[in-house]
Amino acid sequence: MRTAGSEMELPSLSSMATVTFNYDYYYDDQCQYQNLQHMSTFLPILYSAVFLVGIVGNSILIAALVFKRRVQRLIDIFIINLAASDFIFLITLPFWVDMEVSDESWRVGSFLCKASSYVISVNMYCSILLLTCMSADRYLAIMHPSVARRVRTRFYSRTLCICVWLLSCCLGVPTLLSRELKMQYGKTYCTDTAVTEVKQIMSLMLLILAFFFPLLSILTFYCSITKRLCVHYQKAGKHDKKLRKSIKIVFIVVAAFVVSWVPYNLFKLMAILLRLLKQPDCFSGTVAQLGMKVSSPFAFANSCANPFIYFFFDNYIRRAMLRCLCPQVKISSNSSDTLDTHLSHSLSNFVAGEYATRKRKRSVSL
Repeated sequence: MRTAGSEMELPSLSSMATVTFNYDYYYDDQCQYQNLQHMSTFLPILYSAVFLVGIVGNSILIAALVFKRRVQRLIDIFIINLAASDFIFLITLPFWVDMEVSDESWRVGSFLCKASSYVISVNMYCSILLLTCMSADRYLAIMHPSVARRVRTRFYSRTLCICVWLLSCCLGVPTLLSRELKMQYGKTYCTDTAVTEVKQIMSLMLLILAFFFPLLSILTFYCSITKRLCVHYQKAGKHDKKLRKSIKIVFIVVAAFVVSWVPYNLFKLMAILLRLLKQPDCFSGTVAQLGMKVSSPFAFANSCANPFIYFFFDNYIRRAMLRCLCPQVKISSNSSDTLDTHLSHSLSNFVAGEYATRKRKRSVSL
């Protein structure tokens, strides 16, 4: 056990791997380690559940959207890529479960240490960028329908997804290069190489530009959409139940991502700033370590949450998934439109009507 004057170790900063230092311990007010054995028991169970549920859910979602007979919507292209990113990430979870079971010791070699950390990093960047693209796509379809008709094509959507994958793979390269196996306290850890101040500044800039800025963009797009929804809802009347449900879906999708990823990245931001201060106090180091430890399951769980969100709130995807599970059973459908397409068509007409009204008023005034 270290003494109060010993140097404090902070969590890994340059990757999204959430369990890379000796997280079995944290500092109390005297900077002494306290054991967190209950976390080492809880996390393997949780990660195993996320792995099983996520693999099954994303597999069904991908199969339902790829092999369904009807023509795909543009939004389905983004959803398929998001599910594929989550599926690839979930394949690495058994390695982290093994690490938790083995008392934080990495037992599967240097290659998988680098590869699994890299996949986690790419998954996070790919998810946030795809969600940004999806929110921008919805924003164009609803707020600027005339522009959307020119740019919202299958070629545009597929090209955008390819660019997202390439950019995400590039953003994950620092993680791939910085990961290695280290012997510490008699155990083998999958952790970072020596962290310099320059690397910390680069990590800070990458976190802000590749996570918090896209998140701000997503919130801005959805706030604009929601504002327009509320205006349209007031003019459409209280009996437009589909529109009211669409407002709820917007908040559910945004809230799911915020709850999953924001806490972990806030604690990661805190850890980076503490490193840059060079002499962080014991309490702050404890908060950063415990925060990353506790919030990491929420980030991982996001990869298995999306199929359920789409199943329960998108009628079109629900029917596709049910057909995939039970192809011989006919699924009744009252309408081919989803809430998404209903929302887009309804608000696009509303925006066009507003524009025509303003144009008539200007012509009359002239």
